[in-house]
Amino acid sequence: MEADYVILGAGSAGCAIAYRLAEAGRSVIVIEHGGTDAGPFIRMPAALSYPMGMSRYDWGYVTEPEPHMNNRRMACPRGKVLGGSSSINGMIYVRGHARDYDTWAEMGADGWAHADVLPYFRRMEAWHGDAGDPSWRGTDGPLHITRGEQKNPLFQAFIEAGAAAGYGRTEDYNGERQEGFGAFERTIWQGRRWSAADAYLRPALATGNAKVVRGLAERIEIVEGRATGIRLSCGKLIRARAEVILAAGAINSPKILMTSGIGPANHLVENGIPVVADRPGVGQNLQDHLEIYVQYAATQPVSLAPYWSLWGKALVGAQWLFTRTGLGASNQFEACGFIRSRAGIDYPDIQFHFLPIAVRYDGAVAAGGHGFQAHVGPMRSKSRGRVALRGPDPAAPPSILFNYMSHEDDWIEFRRAIRLTREIMAQTPMQAFAGDELLPGGDAQDDDAIDAAIREHAESAYHPCGTCRMGRREDPMAVVDPQARVIGIEGLRLADSSIFPQVTNGNTNAPSIMVGEKAADHILGRDPLPRDNRPPWIAPDWETAQRESEAGKTRVRSA
Repeated sequence: MEADYVILGAGSAGCAIAYRLAEAGRSVIVIEHGGTDAGPFIRMPAALSYPMGMSRYDWGYVTEPEPHMNNRRMACPRGKVLGGSSSINGMIYVRGHARDYDTWAEMGADGWAHADVLPYFRRMEAWHGDAGDPSWRGTDGPLHITRGEQKNPLFQAFIEAGAAAGYGRTEDYNGERQEGFGAFERTIWQGRRWSAADAYLRPALATGNAKVVRGLAERIEIVEGRATGIRLSCGKLIRARAEVILAAGAINSPKILMTSGIGPANHLVENGIPVVADRPGVGQNLQDHLEIYVQYAATQPVSLAPYWSLWGKALVGAQWLFTRTGLGASNQFEACGFIRSRAGIDYPDIQFHFLPIAVRYDGAVAAGGHGFQAHVGPMRSKSRGRVALRGPDPAAPPSILFNYMSHEDDWIEFRRAIRLTREIMAQTPMQAFAGDELLPGGDAQDDDAIDAAIREHAESAYHPCGTCRMGRREDPMAVVDPQARVIGIEGLRLADSSIFPQVTNGNTNAPSIMVGEKAADHILGRDPLPRDNRPPWIAPDWETAQRESEAGKTRVRSA
């Protein structure tokens, strides 16, 4: 079996690449180990906690004991299904900040500055917003992006509290101004999840130029320094006439490179794998966002707690099944905030996800009674981890160590994030609803107590990236060049979140899809889309002030 292009991984970037190549008339085979994305656990937005942890949809990876997190083994869910992690994630759409991509370019990802990637974000978007400057957004792309109805009064109260604390509002955090509080955007369309499989893979298959083959990849077949196809564990070889494209994600892409003999030579030899290309950066530079859920009891019966019972879930599910409306049609993340933690930082380094119930993200350990929570954490951790092999068996799960909180600055930033969250919750708009603090708890005030809560309760936001980072060819730690070509191997590209030089400011699904969109143009040999040099909004006195008054007339000095 062969095609012009063989793509390994039907996830966020892989689906986008498949569509653009098929649209251009190229023949494409997409290899995916996971199965169908049909079924209510994936389709119903409110059921987002269920696919994670289900072996049918999730690789089920866990970390090594994290030494700075009480040696906890922490979950690292990755999509094993059509659509990849876009089929099991929280459906939140965040481009990231313009400064993220300018930093990428400064780190050696030439041609990936914000002016370069903004046109690709617009190309992929079917934006249904009604606030902000629409010229920053795309409206005729394949990826539907919507906002929630914000019927619950807690959403507006949280946004107003952020403004009252001096952070201002943003009409569209994916447009000119990220900083401030406003409505979250989600990849939800007509009441159901709109994954990369919906947006890209199904249209690719409809062209007749693309097909999906199910199977577990054993290795990339390499002949005389050139990738020629993918060998499946069943022994079948899927041949590529032009190129092989690896898009298996931040955990599986480095693993597959290493089992194919591309990676740190010493590590490959230790695992009994012949070295094809010594690339010491493969599996290194692992990054993520860590967050804690600052939870409060609610003094009014306004949360989603009544719907957390068996009967409540049944009613929500039934309404969604028959009408695609109601609580089941939302992921319930409908309000957010992006703030700077102190003066001297030019763009936000803390993100808030607000949820009108006090419950774990995975759906477990619901707090009793009415409550709500803000998920909060620093955006640009200095800690770095790695992905490694446990042996030569391609079916063996990789060894994952994020090394969370290994840098001292992370502790300073995380403490500040928690204290600023408490300050926001103490503002008048939230005081009508906020009761006792449930987590970290009112007694956790000094640094030691806050640190203990972080070690015990902080969780991954599920944004792994960076393990095959992009850079210039002369950079010994770069794995791919700025055209997504794997350095040292001909005919092999890599395009997914693993190539991020640095984690972006917010949820990583949108940037992963953008990587697929832009990589497709490189693969096809097309000129990149024309640059858009408009600057983003940056607080004019960021060097001396952390926030502004609600009216924007006076500045409140950094705490």
